Amino acid sequence: MVRLGLLVNPDAGLGGRLGLKGSDGQAELARSMGAEDRSGPRMRAMLEHFSSIHRAGFEEISWVTSEGRMGTEWLPEAEIGSISTVHSSSGGTSATDTQDAVNSLLESEIDLLVYAGGDGTTRDVVAALESAESPETPVIGVPTGVKMHSGCFAASPKAAAEALSSWLIGDLLLASTEVLDLDEDLYRQGKWVVRLYAEAMTPSSPRWMQGSKQRIEASGEEDTTEGLADHVRELLVSDDRMLIWGSGGTLRRIAEMNEFQPTNLGIDATIGNEQVGTDLSESDLLALLSGHDGATTLLLSPMGGQGFLIGRGNLQLSPQVLRLIGIDNILGVVTPAKLLSVRRLRIETGDPELDADFAAMRYMKVLQGYRTTRVLPVTVD
Repeated sequence: MVRLGLLVNPDAGLGGRLGLKGSDGQAELARSMGAEDRSGPRMRAMLEHFSSIHRAGFEEISWVTSEGRMGTEWLPEAEIGSISTVHSSSGGTSATDTQDAVNSLLESEIDLLVYAGGDGTTRDVVAALESAESPETPVIGVPTGVKMHSGCFAASPKAAAEALSSWLIGDLLLASTEVLDLDEDLYRQGKWVVRLYAEAMTPSSPRWMQGSKQRIEASGEEDTTEGLADHVRELLVSDDRMLIWGSGGTLRRIAEMNEFQPTNLGIDATIGNEQVGTDLSESDLLALLSGHDGATTLLLSPMGGQGFLIGRGNLQLSPQVLRLIGIDNILGVVTPAKLLSVRRLRIETGDPELDADFAAMRYMKVLQGYRTTRVLPVTVD
């Protein structure tokens, strides 16, 4: 009998569509602003997919979880194995609740922990594993936070189910991966400070596990960035075109070279030489797009190492926003240094139909220099 731990941080990801840049200490504010649960529903989606693909049967699988919003509330109706609880939760949750739940799961002698959350949740989980002297217990993260830099996350809820099933039947070995986290207080000030906190064991799969985010910096790329800025100014900046600027250092520098004042880690919008939106939420974007009659281009730069174009750090770009923009109006922007670590563009919108539309494209164009583009394959895990 394989014993699997199941844990949900119900507050993870609440601030994403609101542009809050994380949920640490922001859950109450996010809910007051109308945020809807993200973490629990995505865990349920993972379990439902697991139920549909795991061909080895469920007789030898025993799940151990928390009673309430950190566990049982998100269980699917589908067969996934036997269920037992060793912890209970209600109302708001904190890092202490996560660590207490992990300790209870470890005491029940689980073989692997599946959890839903973001990088902050991962830190809490790994801290509990180390405190209990069980750092070798493998984990699979279901990505539900705003930003996920750690390598123990699957690329999507479905990918988490695939990785779990493959590990259970012995097709995947375990490997050590980095646990990273972004300082959210500095992040909200526009500063990108990621620290390595620990390592964790997780099933090794380049296909289904996302790997750690890499920050790519290279000297001597000033001319390339200036060329990218010139391209945007000459071919995209016009009085009838709205440019939506994704987050990240590359796009920030390009925007600044065009005399805009972007947020480093938010979503901004310009029309012609006017900045019409700064640090926009999902609702802000919907309002701007609905009132704009001209063309629209969404500029995005993929995450170094992981290759995510959509689904990490830009949850404001909801399926509804992306449909209003149109997937044919998305342009990737990437420097040569980043291209060394990005071989494919990963998409995870959270909407199966929209993901399928991206998958059907197979390839997307990225701008890599002045009037210089290349085509990269699109992956929807």
